[in-house]
Amino acid sequence: MQQVVTRKGMVVQDPPIARFLFNDPRMSVVWLALRVWLGYQWVHAALGKIQNPAWVQTGQALKGFWSGAVAIPDEGRPAIAFDWYRNFLQAMLDAEAYTWFAKLVAYGELLIGIALIIGAFTGIAAFFSGFMNWNFMMAGSASTNPMLFVIAVGLILAWKIAGYIGADYFLLSWLGTPWDGKPVEEVEQERASRLVREPAAGD
Repeated sequence: MQQVVTRKGMVVQDPPIARFLFNDPRMSVVWLALRVWLGYQWVHAALGKIQNPAWVQTGQALKGFWSGAVAIPDEGRPAIAFDWYRNFLQAMLDAEAYTWFAKLVAYGELLIGIALIIGAFTGIAAFFSGFMNWNFMMAGSASTNPMLFVIAVGLILAWKIAGYIGADYFLLSWLGTPWDGKPVEEVEQERASRLVREPAAGD
């Protein structure tokens, strides 16, 4: 059971539905399907870019995308709603960063897709997946990005079981987690000791 103890000694527990969705291995099959589908979308998009010289050689494809995004039309709303993001893309254009950033996008998408499909470091891969979707949406490209973003957020929340049927089953067991490296038996003993020491309600 996941719980947080506040400074006042109040226990804040996850609701049962959250524990079932994001912590129960029985849900790993659902997250497997979503994870593989999302990974396929990234691999498919990446291969299209990698095979296109305008992405991996000149970067002109990304330059065209950025140029269209920062343009302010005479009528109607601009593609980018926030000036600070428009200024950021304009600075990248002025620095001709598209020549190397396009390669980063193409191969980054490929790595994210592969990691999601095999279930390796699923939470981290999902984070970068959502981050890329967020950037596309910030640049005015909706398309399937909102749906992909929502799935990525779900995988981040379910990082402990999203890769349970995958490489994370071995990776997380081998690496552990840096914030809690205690054996299960020790954690259970500490929890039982706390329950014994806690006074009953009304005492």
